[in-house]
Amino acid sequence: MMLLKGKTGLILGVANRRSLAWAAATAVAREGARLALSCRSERIEENVRELARQLDRPLILRCDVTQDADLDRMPETLRRSFGTLDFVIHAVAFAQREDLAGRFRDTTRAGYHLAQDVSSYSLTAVARRVAPLMEGRDGSIVTLTYLGGQRVVPHYNVMGVAKAALDMSVRYLAADLGPEHIRVNAISAGPVRTLAASGIRGLSRLLSFHRAYAPLRRNTALEDIGNAALFLVSHLSRGITGEVIHVDNGFHILGLAGLDPEG
Repeated sequence: MMLLKGKTGLILGVANRRSLAWAAATAVAREGARLALSCRSERIEENVRELARQLDRPLILRCDVTQDADLDRMPETLRRSFGTLDFVIHAVAFAQREDLAGRFRDTTRAGYHLAQDVSSYSLTAVARRVAPLMEGRDGSIVTLTYLGGQRVVPHYNVMGVAKAALDMSVRYLAADLGPEHIRVNAISAGPVRTLAASGIRGLSRLLSFHRAYAPLRRNTALEDIGNAALFLVSHLSRGITGEVIHVDNGFHILGLAGLDPEG
């Protein structure tokens, strides 16, 4: 039996077939979920509609998470189409390239605000609006984070600070929404070569380093993230909330990578 048969979900952040959001979309659709896919702009919407042909007629929404008017319209559109909502997968993040390339101390005020608004606050903004649609549904909200919110990662800079805020938002939202039987969790994904990640300088070296020293000696695959998201929105994880689940082949457990104990 399909894990999500009869369930409805919203996925924010689908951009192309190499995005983490798309990996999650294909995993949950495979298990029977009916989906709404949210995209930010008309240009991205063209890509999303092309991808959506591979799914079972998902609802396509336009939503810029920095615009309250867009966020306010979204719940009513979902209510008209689905009636209720069972899960949300939030895979939205952005920082200006110049705020990733240099030193963290050179982050501009505008760049800092933008990274926090898109990458962190948007989770809270979305959760507040969709929670009424999840009443009585044992709902689940999942977001995407990264180890750079817990430890310093070169060239991650302001995005790491935004991910730290996102991680704590998960915990506070889990406490707020728990009495309404809505779970909130995060997946801390290992580095993946996505279009969004291409803005991080030295990505190829980062991927090679992870592959060499992660306990499982491989990089994170898109399907690893999709299947973790599937688990967290399904009843199989009904006792888990407020957690950051690392899907990085064990890299996060290392205290000092790069030293060969036999060398």
